[in-house]
Amino acid sequence: MAEELSLSRLAQVANFSDFHFHRVFQSMAGESVMEYVRKRRLAKSAYQVAHTELRLLDIALENGFHNHETFTRAFKRMFGMTPADYRKHGIKPPTYAKLNVLQRKYNPYLGGIQMDYRITTKPAYKVVGYELQTSINNGENLQKIPAFWQEYLQNGWGTRIPNRIHRESPVELGICHSFDMESGSMSYLIGMEVDHFEGVPADLVCREFAGAEYAVFTTPLVTPDQFSPSIQSTWKSIFDEWFPHSGYEHAGTPEFELYDERCHPGKPLIQMDIYLPVKRKGA
Repeated sequence: MAEELSLSRLAQVANFSDFHFHRVFQSMAGESVMEYVRKRRLAKSAYQVAHTELRLLDIALENGFHNHETFTRAFKRMFGMTPADYRKHGIKPPTYAKLNVLQRKYNPYLGGIQMDYRITTKPAYKVVGYELQTSINNGENLQKIPAFWQEYLQNGWGTRIPNRIHRESPVELGICHSFDMESGSMSYLIGMEVDHFEGVPADLVCREFAGAEYAVFTTPLVTPDQFSPSIQSTWKSIFDEWFPHSGYEHAGTPEFELYDERCHPGKPLIQMDIYLPVKRKGA
Protein backbone atom coordinates (compact mmCIF):
# COMPACT_ATOMS: atom_id res chain seq x y z
CA MET A 1 0.00 0.00 0.00
CA ALA A 2 2.99 2.35 0.50
CA GLU A 3 4.00 2.19 -3.17
CA GLU A 4 3.14 5.05 -5.49
CA LEU A 5 -0.06 4.23 -7.31
CA SER A 6 -1.63 5.91 -10.33
CA LEU A 7 -4.55 5.26 -12.61
CA SER A 8 -2.18 4.20 -15.39
CA ARG A 9 -0.27 1.80 -13.12
CA LEU A 10 -3.45 0.14 -11.85
CA ALA A 11 -4.95 -0.06 -15.35
CA GLN A 12 -1.75 -1.76 -16.51
CA VAL A 13 -2.02 -4.35 -13.73
CA ALA A 14 -5.66 -4.97 -14.70
CA ASN A 15 -4.58 -5.27 -18.36
CA PHE A 16 -6.98 -2.54 -19.49
CA SER A 17 -6.54 0.84 -21.12
CA ASP A 18 -6.61 3.79 -18.73
CA PHE A 19 -9.96 4.99 -20.06
CA HIS A 20 -11.71 1.63 -19.92
CA PHE A 21 -10.44 0.88 -16.42
CA HIS A 22 -11.54 4.33 -15.25
CA ARG A 23 -15.08 4.01 -16.69
CA VAL A 24 -15.75 0.43 -15.56
CA PHE A 25 -14.36 1.06 -12.09
CA GLN A 26 -16.35 4.28 -11.68
CA SER A 27 -19.56 2.44 -12.58
CA MET A 28 -18.94 -0.54 -10.31
CA ALA A 29 -17.49 1.29 -7.32
CA GLY A 30 -19.44 4.52 -7.54
CA GLU A 31 -16.22 6.54 -7.28
CA SER A 32 -13.01 7.11 -9.20
CA VAL A 33 -10.08 4.70 -8.99
CA MET A 34 -7.83 7.09 -7.07
CA GLU A 35 -10.60 8.14 -4.69
CA TYR A 36 -11.13 4.46 -3.90
CA VAL A 37 -7.38 4.00 -3.34
CA ARG A 38 -7.35 7.01 -0.99
CA LYS A 39 -10.30 5.67 1.02
CA ARG A 40 -8.84 2.17 1.23
CA ARG A 41 -5.56 3.56 2.53
CA LEU A 42 -7.35 5.63 5.15
CA ALA A 43 -9.60 2.73 6.14
CA LYS A 44 -6.58 0.47 6.58
CA SER A 45 -4.90 3.23 8.55
CA ALA A 46 -7.93 3.57 10.84
CA TYR A 47 -7.91 -0.19 11.46
CA GLN A 48 -4.23 -0.07 12.40
CA VAL A 49 -4.71 3.00 14.60
CA ALA A 50 -7.51 1.21 16.47
CA HIS A 51 -6.20 -2.37 16.64
CA THR A 52 -2.41 -1.99 16.96
CA GLU A 53 0.12 -0.05 19.00
CA LEU A 54 2.11 1.04 15.93
CA ARG A 55 3.39 4.61 15.90
CA LEU A 56 1.12 6.94 13.94
CA LEU A 57 4.03 8.03 11.74
CA ASP A 58 4.79 4.39 10.86
CA ILE A 59 1.12 3.83 9.98
CA ALA A 60 1.18 6.94 7.81
CA LEU A 61 4.30 5.89 5.90
CA GLU A 62 3.12 2.29 5.49
CA ASN A 63 -0.07 3.52 3.85
CA GLY A 64 1.49 5.87 1.34
CA PHE A 65 1.40 9.18 3.21
CA HIS A 66 4.67 11.08 3.00
CA ASN A 67 4.55 12.70 6.42
CA HIS A 68 2.54 12.91 9.64
CA GLU A 69 0.87 16.22 8.73
CA THR A 70 -0.51 15.01 5.38
CA PHE A 71 -1.78 11.83 7.03
CA THR A 72 -3.45 13.72 9.88
CA ARG A 73 -5.24 16.14 7.54
CA ALA A 74 -6.54 13.35 5.29
CA PHE A 75 -7.57 11.21 8.27
CA LYS A 76 -9.48 14.08 9.89
CA ARG A 77 -11.30 14.92 6.64
CA MET A 78 -12.56 11.34 6.38
CA PHE A 79 -13.23 10.45 10.02
CA GLY A 80 -13.83 13.83 11.67
CA MET A 81 -10.97 13.51 14.16
CA THR A 82 -7.20 13.12 14.21
CA PRO A 83 -5.61 9.65 14.35
CA ALA A 84 -4.55 10.34 17.94
CA ASP A 85 -8.11 11.21 19.00
CA TYR A 86 -9.43 8.20 17.08
CA ARG A 87 -7.14 5.93 19.13
CA LYS A 88 -8.13 7.67 22.39
CA HIS A 89 -11.85 7.11 21.68
CA GLY A 90 -11.26 3.37 21.42
CA ILE A 91 -13.20 3.00 18.17
CA LYS A 92 -12.83 -0.52 16.73
CA PRO A 93 -13.68 -0.48 13.01
CA PRO A 94 -14.00 -3.70 10.98
CA THR A 95 -11.61 -4.45 8.15
CA TYR A 96 -12.43 -2.65 4.92
CA ALA A 97 -13.92 -5.16 2.48
CA LYS A 98 -12.27 -5.34 -0.91
CA LEU A 99 -14.28 -4.48 -4.00
CA ASN A 100 -14.70 -7.57 -6.20
CA VAL A 101 -14.99 -6.16 -9.70
CA LEU A 102 -15.22 -9.62 -11.27
CA GLN A 103 -18.11 -10.82 -9.13
CA ARG A 104 -21.08 -11.85 -11.24
CA LYS A 105 -24.28 -10.29 -9.96
CA TYR A 106 -27.74 -11.62 -10.65
CA ASN A 107 -29.72 -9.13 -12.70
CA PRO A 108 -33.26 -9.99 -13.84
CA TYR A 109 -32.76 -8.19 -17.14
CA LEU A 110 -29.43 -9.87 -17.87
CA GLY A 111 -30.35 -13.22 -16.38
CA GLY A 112 -27.10 -12.93 -14.44
CA ILE A 113 -25.11 -14.24 -17.40
CA GLN A 114 -25.05 -12.11 -20.51
CA MET A 115 -26.72 -9.26 -22.34
CA ASP A 116 -27.86 -9.29 -25.95
CA TYR A 117 -25.80 -7.03 -28.17
CA ARG A 118 -24.54 -6.67 -31.71
CA ILE A 119 -21.28 -5.31 -33.10
CA THR A 120 -21.52 -2.72 -35.85
CA THR A 121 -19.27 -0.20 -37.56
CA LYS A 122 -20.51 3.35 -38.02
CA PRO A 123 -18.74 5.72 -40.43
CA ALA A 124 -17.82 9.29 -39.48
CA TYR A 125 -20.85 11.49 -38.92
CA LYS A 126 -21.85 15.11 -38.33
CA VAL A 127 -24.25 16.26 -35.61
CA VAL A 128 -25.99 19.57 -34.86
CA GLY A 129 -27.66 20.13 -31.51
CA TYR A 130 -27.47 21.37 -27.94
CA GLU A 131 -24.68 20.66 -25.47
CA LEU A 132 -24.45 20.27 -21.70
CA GLN A 133 -21.35 20.14 -19.48
CA THR A 134 -21.67 17.64 -16.63
CA SER A 135 -19.71 15.14 -14.55
CA ILE A 136 -19.95 11.45 -13.69
CA ASN A 137 -18.85 12.22 -10.13
CA ASN A 138 -21.51 11.72 -7.45
CA GLY A 139 -24.05 10.75 -10.13
CA GLU A 140 -24.38 14.35 -11.34
CA ASN A 141 -24.90 13.17 -14.93
CA LEU A 142 -27.80 10.94 -13.84
CA GLN A 143 -29.64 14.05 -12.69
CA LYS A 144 -28.59 16.63 -15.25
CA ILE A 145 -28.98 14.61 -18.45
CA PRO A 146 -32.66 13.58 -17.93
CA ALA A 147 -33.46 17.20 -16.98
CA PHE A 148 -31.65 18.37 -20.14
CA TRP A 149 -33.77 16.01 -22.25
CA GLN A 150 -36.96 17.33 -20.63
CA GLU A 151 -35.93 20.89 -21.48
CA TYR A 152 -35.07 19.87 -25.04
CA LEU A 153 -38.41 18.11 -25.60
CA GLN A 154 -40.64 20.66 -23.84
CA ASN A 155 -39.17 23.54 -25.85
CA GLY A 156 -39.26 21.68 -29.16
CA TRP A 157 -35.60 22.43 -29.77
CA GLY A 158 -35.32 19.58 -32.27
CA THR A 159 -37.40 21.50 -34.82
CA ARG A 160 -34.63 24.12 -35.05
CA ILE A 161 -32.00 21.65 -36.28
CA PRO A 162 -31.42 22.11 -40.03
CA ASN A 163 -29.93 19.81 -42.67
CA ARG A 164 -30.88 16.63 -40.81
CA ILE A 165 -30.48 13.29 -42.53
CA HIS A 166 -33.69 11.75 -41.17
CA ARG A 167 -36.26 14.30 -42.32
CA GLU A 168 -39.50 12.31 -42.14
CA SER A 169 -39.07 10.64 -38.76
CA PRO A 170 -36.52 12.34 -36.47
CA VAL A 171 -33.70 10.22 -35.05
CA GLU A 172 -32.07 11.92 -32.07
CA LEU A 173 -28.69 11.15 -30.55
CA GLY A 174 -27.48 11.72 -27.02
CA ILE A 175 -23.69 11.75 -27.28
CA CYS A 176 -21.22 11.55 -24.38
CA HIS A 177 -17.85 12.95 -25.43
CA SER A 178 -14.79 14.91 -24.29
CA PHE A 179 -14.29 12.85 -21.12
CA ASP A 180 -11.74 14.09 -18.59
CA MET A 181 -10.56 11.23 -16.38
CA GLU A 182 -8.97 13.51 -13.79
CA SER A 183 -12.03 15.66 -13.09
CA GLY A 184 -14.79 13.26 -14.20
CA SER A 185 -16.24 15.94 -16.46
CA MET A 186 -17.75 15.30 -19.87
CA SER A 187 -19.92 16.90 -22.55
CA TYR A 188 -23.38 15.58 -23.44
CA LEU A 189 -24.81 16.56 -26.81
CA ILE A 190 -28.46 16.14 -27.83
CA GLY A 191 -28.81 16.44 -31.58
CA MET A 192 -29.38 14.88 -34.96
CA GLU A 193 -27.16 13.70 -37.76
CA VAL A 194 -26.87 16.23 -40.57
CA ASP A 195 -25.54 16.40 -44.14
CA HIS A 196 -23.61 19.63 -43.59
CA PHE A 197 -23.18 22.59 -41.24
CA GLU A 198 -24.38 25.38 -43.54
CA GLY A 199 -27.03 27.74 -42.16
CA VAL A 200 -26.88 26.40 -38.58
CA PRO A 201 -28.21 28.92 -35.99
CA ALA A 202 -25.41 30.46 -33.92
CA ASP A 203 -26.69 29.07 -30.60
CA LEU A 204 -26.50 25.44 -31.78
CA VAL A 205 -23.28 23.41 -31.71
CA CYS A 206 -21.77 21.55 -34.65
CA ARG A 207 -19.71 18.44 -33.99
CA GLU A 208 -18.08 15.88 -36.25
CA PHE A 209 -17.23 12.42 -34.92
CA ALA A 210 -14.90 9.80 -36.37
CA GLY A 211 -16.08 6.38 -37.46
CA ALA A 212 -15.81 3.57 -34.93
CA GLU A 213 -16.80 0.02 -34.05
CA TYR A 214 -19.64 -0.19 -31.53
CA ALA A 215 -21.35 -2.73 -29.32
CA VAL A 216 -25.05 -1.90 -29.54
CA PHE A 217 -27.46 -2.64 -26.68
CA THR A 218 -31.24 -2.21 -26.72
CA THR A 219 -33.04 -1.22 -23.54
CA PRO A 220 -36.02 -3.36 -22.44
CA LEU A 221 -39.52 -2.35 -23.53
CA VAL A 222 -41.04 -0.24 -20.75
CA THR A 223 -43.83 2.25 -20.21
CA PRO A 224 -42.85 5.90 -20.77
CA ASP A 225 -42.69 6.65 -17.02
CA GLN A 226 -40.02 3.95 -16.63
CA PHE A 227 -37.97 4.98 -19.67
CA SER A 228 -35.31 7.07 -17.93
CA PRO A 229 -34.70 4.49 -15.15
CA SER A 230 -34.46 1.71 -17.77
CA ILE A 231 -31.81 3.66 -19.70
CA GLN A 232 -29.74 4.29 -16.59
CA SER A 233 -30.00 0.68 -15.40
CA THR A 234 -28.98 -0.59 -18.84
CA TRP A 235 -25.91 1.66 -18.85
CA LYS A 236 -24.96 0.36 -15.42
CA SER A 237 -25.54 -3.26 -16.45
CA ILE A 238 -23.25 -2.84 -19.46
CA PHE A 239 -20.36 -1.65 -17.30
CA ASP A 240 -21.03 -3.83 -14.26
CA GLU A 241 -22.00 -7.08 -15.97
CA TRP A 242 -21.16 -7.15 -19.66
CA PHE A 243 -17.77 -5.46 -19.98
CA PRO A 244 -15.89 -7.45 -17.29
CA HIS A 245 -16.64 -10.77 -19.04
CA SER A 246 -17.04 -9.70 -22.68
CA GLY A 247 -13.49 -9.79 -24.04
CA TYR A 248 -13.99 -6.15 -25.11
CA GLU A 249 -12.98 -2.88 -23.57
CA HIS A 250 -14.10 0.70 -24.11
CA ALA A 251 -12.25 2.30 -27.02
CA GLY A 252 -12.14 5.67 -25.27
CA THR A 253 -14.02 7.52 -28.02
CA PRO A 254 -17.52 9.11 -27.89
CA GLU A 255 -20.47 6.89 -26.98
CA PHE A 256 -24.09 7.66 -27.76
CA GLU A 257 -27.76 6.86 -27.25
CA LEU A 258 -30.06 6.57 -30.27
CA TYR A 259 -33.73 7.54 -30.05
CA ASP A 260 -35.90 6.73 -33.09
CA GLU A 261 -39.56 5.94 -33.82
CA ARG A 262 -39.54 3.20 -31.18
CA CYS A 263 -39.75 5.86 -28.47
CA HIS A 264 -41.80 8.57 -30.14
CA PRO A 265 -44.82 9.99 -28.22
CA GLY A 266 -47.94 7.84 -28.16
CA LYS A 267 -46.20 4.48 -27.94
CA PRO A 268 -47.44 2.37 -24.98
CA LEU A 269 -44.05 0.65 -24.62
CA ILE A 270 -40.79 2.27 -25.66
CA GLN A 271 -37.07 1.49 -25.98
CA MET A 272 -33.84 2.84 -27.46
CA ASP A 273 -30.26 1.80 -28.34
CA ILE A 274 -26.97 2.45 -26.59
CA TYR A 275 -23.81 2.53 -28.74
CA LEU A 276 -20.53 1.80 -26.90
CA PRO A 277 -17.25 2.16 -28.86
CA VAL A 278 -15.28 -1.02 -28.29
CA LYS A 279 -12.07 -2.81 -29.14
CA ARG A 280 -10.92 -6.33 -28.37
CA LYS A 281 -9.14 -6.51 -25.04
CA GLY A 282 -5.40 -6.33 -25.61
CA ALA A 283 -5.79 -5.12 -29.19
